[in-house]
Amino acid sequence: MSDPTLAFSAAATSPDQPNGREPLLGGHLRDQAVWVDEAACIGCRYCAHVATNTFVVEPRLGRSRAIRQDGDSAELIQEAIDTCPVDCIHWVSFESLEGLKQDLIRQNLQARPQG
Repeated sequence: MSDPTLAFSAAATSPDQPNGREPLLGGHLRDQAVWVDEAACIGCRYCAHVATNTFVVEPRLGRSRAIRQDGDSAELIQEAIDTCPVDCIHWVSFESLEGLKQDLIRQNLQARPQG
C-alpha cells in the first residue's frame, strides 16, 4: 500500500509553457511564419482568394494581411505567395514577427486610393 502523503512531498513539475506557435487544431508546427509587407502590397486580393483562412484584405488600408498562421496548409499558402504580383508575401521566422509588426506600425501607412 502506498502512502498518499507522498504526493504532497514530490517535486512539482510545471507543464511545458505554451509559446504561441502550437497548432490549435491538431496540425504540426511550422518552421516559419508568413508575413505580408503591407507597405509593398497593392491590394490585389489574389492571396486572400487562394488562402482564404490565412489572408484578408484589411478594410481601412486596402492591403493584405496574414491573420492566421495555421489557417491553411503550407502548400496553399505558398500558392498564394506565388500569385502575388509584387512579391510582398514572405516566409519569416516566428521570432521576427513581433519586430516586423512594430516596424509596420512605425511606417504609419496611408489608405490606398479606391478605384
